[in-house]
Amino acid sequence: MSTLIADETLTAGLARMLAATTRPGQTLLLEGPVGAGKTHFARAFIRARQGDAAEDVPSPTFTLVQTYDDPMGTEIWHADLYRLTDPSELAELGLDEALDDAICLIEWPDRLDRAPEGAIWLRLANLPDPALRRIDLGGADPRIALCAGFLHRAGWSGARVLPLAGDASARRYFRLEGAEGRAVLMDDPGGSMEAFLAMTHWLRGHGFGAPAILAEDAAQGLALVEDLGDDLLARVLEREPDLAPVAYARIADLLAGLHRLPVPEGVLPLNAAALADQVGLFAQFYLPAAGATAPDIAPIIAALHRDLAEDAAPVVALRDFHAENLIWRGAAPLGLIDYQDAVAAHPAYDLVSALQDARRDVAPDIAEATIRRYLNATGHDPERFSAAYALLGAARNLRILGIFARLALRDGKPRYLALMPRVWDHVQTNLRHPALAPLARALKDVPPPSDAMIERLSAR
Repeated sequence: MSTLIADETLTAGLARMLAATTRPGQTLLLEGPVGAGKTHFARAFIRARQGDAAEDVPSPTFTLVQTYDDPMGTEIWHADLYRLTDPSELAELGLDEALDDAICLIEWPDRLDRAPEGAIWLRLANLPDPALRRIDLGGADPRIALCAGFLHRAGWSGARVLPLAGDASARRYFRLEGAEGRAVLMDDPGGSMEAFLAMTHWLRGHGFGAPAILAEDAAQGLALVEDLGDDLLARVLEREPDLAPVAYARIADLLAGLHRLPVPEGVLPLNAAALADQVGLFAQFYLPAAGATAPDIAPIIAALHRDLAEDAAPVVALRDFHAENLIWRGAAPLGLIDYQDAVAAHPAYDLVSALQDARRDVAPDIAEATIRRYLNATGHDPERFSAAYALLGAARNLRILGIFARLALRDGKPRYLALMPRVWDHVQTNLRHPALAPLARALKDVPPPSDAMIERLSAR
């Protein structure tokens, strides 16, 4: 249960957060005496689902039920059961059937013979201060109340809240649109918000395109940041493939500039031991999923890193540095997101991340030109760099195969399985480098992610 002491603005802000996260078939039960704000909450919820359209949302005190449609085609039922004399009347209203598919907001739910399974409930109570009410929220993610309170303190309670696509982590993102403009709410319960904020300030201090921080609460894992827009580089290149040479040249220049800077304090090293530890996910999740065994490759990875990668000074590597985490802003610096896991690594690491992308193919000539441009700007020895690039590419992509298997089997996220064949191809490309012969021998009998394997994992 979450508890808020709320004025009308925060009550409406909580309604907008719940409107952004409630799914068809869910029911919200609104309890409380007359004047506690149940209809005020319901009105804000319905308007948020409708895109804050100006349609009137009257109280259903006399009609018992009012229905609405949102732009996504979801039906919304708003019921006031105060005048209900017998639960059997619900069948006449059609509310019992609507509970399965619609979003239902029910005032005076004590008139029901039983609460719908999985219902979210709000208990609103008047307080001595007539401008405030107590709201107890149950059956919902408690972070919704945290987010609503955070936005209220930041002055953004009046904004419309829209969910944005998340990533493979537990983080969530919401776009806010209102009189204040646009912003993005980051909700990160995983404990990496402090690292994100520190890296954001560092990047912006050096002129890179990280978003401005508008409000922050690192202890609660919440931040309100500048909205860099929707032009993810992956989408822009899909629309304008001829832009790829320019875009990847910009990537090479960005990394060359980033790598001229000393690594800030607090950034953890991705050294031989850490790299070897990361590929443990491949052995733990991919190999069992493929029904295969292989020698322990961790010592091989560590030895190769010591031989091939430790002659170059570590640099800041943003880690998840690829076309879906870069935002095209024309002549402005590339927008950066999702860099809270930055490490101090070999300079090849982020080039591998960008050019051996799990989500899209990068043409070989574009990849070669990008590496060549980076080497010309930094002066690294091409042969040594090539060997380290292959090693980091193999290790990174083996780890990704393990992550994708884990996401399907442990977290119920099978959509990443379709990316496995591309990631496997990256592994094979890297293993062809002569310097990686020991690793290639160790993995020679491991099967690729076949269609049958992917179907089996999806079913599980």
